[in-house]
Amino acid sequence: MTKVVIRTDDAAGFFARAKDAARRADRGEAFDGKVTLSFEDPQKMFTVLSEGRRRLMLEVMHEPMTINELTHRLRRNRSSITKDVGLLEKMGLIVSQREANPGHGIQKVVRSIAPKIEMVATLG
Repeated sequence: MTKVVIRTDDAAGFFARAKDAARRADRGEAFDGKVTLSFEDPQKMFTVLSEGRRRLMLEVMHEPMTINELTHRLRRNRSSITKDVGLLEKMGLIVSQREANPGHGIQKVVRSIAPKIEMVATLG
């Protein structure tokens, strides 16, 4: 995947994009490797994608990091980072996997799903 677009849009816009994608698929056209996530309410989008969560996404876009590394890099407590990782993973914006940490058990490594994330909000 090359890019994720997070935007505000209503149901009509969502279905128009889906219809366009279906037409391209029917014609056998390749998809552009882009995923779009839509929020109907701009306030909800900015609540879910708070400054702290956006900073977390930026960090893992540069390189995969463990929860512990994110805790130190972002200067936040571990439980907040863990909760944010869970929410962002549920939204499909990041992925994590457990890996062996020799001598220390298991660690969770967090990665971005795309090298670029675009946020678009239309107010009004």
